[in-house]
Amino acid sequence: MKKGIHPEYQPCKITCACGNVIDTYSTRPSFSVEICSACHPYFTGKQKFVDTAGRVERFMKKYGDKYKGETKQDK
Repeated sequence: MKKGIHPEYQPCKITCACGNVIDTYSTRPSFSVEICSACHPYFTGKQKFVDTAGRVERFMKKYGDKYKGETKQDK
């Protein structure tokens, strides 16, 4: 390897939104993530609703009364 062109590999703390902290190594000193293996439904076996950036609220604000859970058969 050439000297002086590679970033420094250092200890790193990854912090999840659920509060879980994972210690590992990276070129960055710390990370923040939204979902980790301690709270992801695939690993926990529990269904968890994750609303990313208020999509449900934006949909209801935009369509509100127009959409009441109707299907094509109901129309």
